[in-house]
Amino acid sequence: MCRTVSTGFGFSTSQFEAGPSCTEAPAWLGAEVVKVENPKGGEPGRVLGTGPTPEADGYYFMIYNASKKSVIVNLKSERGVALVKEMAKRADVFVENFAPGAIERLGLGWDDLRALNPRLVYAQVKGFGQGSPYENNLAFDMIAQACGGTMAITGERDGPPCKPGPTLGDTGTGMLLAIGILGALFQRHVTGRGRRVQVAMQDVQLQYIRTAYARSGQPAMRNGAKLLAGGGMAPSGIYPCKPGGPNDYVYLFTSPANPEHWRRLLGVTGQEAMLDDPRFATREARPP
Repeated sequence: MCRTVSTGFGFSTSQFEAGPSCTEAPAWLGAEVVKVENPKGGEPGRVLGTGPTPEADGYYFMIYNASKKSVIVNLKSERGVALVKEMAKRADVFVENFAPGAIERLGLGWDDLRALNPRLVYAQVKGFGQGSPYENNLAFDMIAQACGGTMAITGERDGPPCKPGPTLGDTGTGMLLAIGILGALFQRHVTGRGRRVQVAMQDVQLQYIRTAYARSGQPAMRNGAKLLAGGGMAPSGIYPCKPGGPNDYVYLFTSPANPEHWRRLLGVTGQEAMLDDPRFATREARPP
């Protein structure tokens, strides 16, 4: 949660990555963010991986919780729930990413807190959207990426699906929820009232890869390092260059909207003679 101060924001009962990514963004911008943690060891992310010393929190926790404050509260006790409700009365925003139904069973659901603070923006991360047949299922980054389509379009054409390196399911969801919160806060200036904002991790993946499906309406195929759209325009791919090495490469592609990219590439590679070659003069003439 975050208390209402001059740079106020709210407080958070989120853990691991999706919720903490969301609340870290306003903390970087100057908001006061207070993280509610379990008295038995704090957030589980504190012990994931190593830290600078054996006694310190893991780097995983520090990366996603920079610039925040923490408070220890036992949410399974009446006194703990009462403390959180007192915080909610003075907060701008409440953020949670517990399992479906968990926050409501604690007595800290949307209806409970907006009765105490009608100006509260109540934000939630869930795996699947309301109305989905999977809305009560648990989810984390890899499940979101698998069910949302990002893995389906990542990898070589004839190979298996592949999880992208970035945590698009977790951090990607947190960033979109942060944008939703800012929109709700802006709307509050007009209406004077808060609102509930909920973002589903599966839906976020569809948002990030919407271009892959928009052109044909058909499921997009894996295409390695080549572009998914644009007819496989050439050159498009990852090509090794001297002196070599696992991370010494150059990624080349030409934009379908800017033929100048192709001409510049030929100039850089010393192939100016191809500029007037009809076999390569247009994007359509260059086979993928």
